[in-house]
Amino acid sequence: MIKVEDIGEKGLLKILHSFCPENMIGDDAAILPAPAQKSLVVTTDTLIDGVHFSDRTTSPEDVGWRSAAANLSDLAAMGAFPMGITIALGLTGNTPVAWVEKFYKGISECLQPYNTPIVGGDIVRSPVSTISITAFGQVDPAHTILRSNCQPQNVIVTTGVHGASRAGLELLLHPELGEFLTELERSSLILAHQRPQPRLEILKILWDCLSKNNSSDAENSKNSILVGGMDSSDGLADAIVQICQASQIGVRIERHQIPVPPALTKFVSSEQALKWALYGGEDFELVLCLPAIYGQKLVKQIGVGAAIVGTTTDDTDILLIDSQGIYPKEHLTLRQGFQHF
Repeated sequence: MIKVEDIGEKGLLKILHSFCPENMIGDDAAILPAPAQKSLVVTTDTLIDGVHFSDRTTSPEDVGWRSAAANLSDLAAMGAFPMGITIALGLTGNTPVAWVEKFYKGISECLQPYNTPIVGGDIVRSPVSTISITAFGQVDPAHTILRSNCQPQNVIVTTGVHGASRAGLELLLHPELGEFLTELERSSLILAHQRPQPRLEILKILWDCLSKNNSSDAENSKNSILVGGMDSSDGLADAIVQICQASQIGVRIERHQIPVPPALTKFVSSEQALKWALYGGEDFELVLCLPAIYGQKLVKQIGVGAAIVGTTTDDTDILLIDSQGIYPKEHLTLRQGFQHF
């Protein structure tokens, strides 16, 4: 098995250049064309071996896919479309070259549907494997999604189900679980964890919904509608709380409206399914805040999995409620989700 230390930095770079466009690599930096009348959006995400991934649950191809998906999801959460990414790797000397090639293969597979190139990066020796990806995107300033854009009496929309990724991780860690799941249900939950989908396709649907209104001046009306939001990579509850705090509003989330995959309630209790949906993380759906009429249109256009889960208020209480009166009110919190420290 050939290791990174056997071929050195130059040898590894020569191999990895095959994953990049020839006209964008080879110099000290990449040059990307600046789109007219657009804002540049930049995001960076870092993953550490043993913290964010491990050989026990994630193949090198899936590590690559998840690394790219996390950054593309951050762009989507801002309303931006990707232009390119750079990859910085910290590798141990005994890392197999094949692992790095498979990692890049996974990244390329994730980027391909969005025509997003790898435009550069860096490689260094490290005592632990680290991955740092920076993604560049562009957005029409009128279509920028910000956490601080939410208004009272808006609705909160999630673009898909939650809890699947956490369930998939549990099945990977404990293969003996899930005895009541079919093979298709089991594989779908595992796939949700290993190959999450950045929801970039939602952006066109969103702005189409906002432009189809009864105003005589659709364009001006569209541009005046603020959309707040972020992605749910750290959990649905985390996204809701951060949006509310940034916008200085409150929210009432209806527990029975939170969408979970049907397989999840066959795997664990409804209470555990709700906890994973709220705090499990890594589902990479968009959580959007917008006027009710447009939220309803958006959910209808997206279809299965999308749902209106709550309504914003002009106070600051962030509550999980039960309109059926079975469960008491519960304050949503950042404390139960993933924390780095």
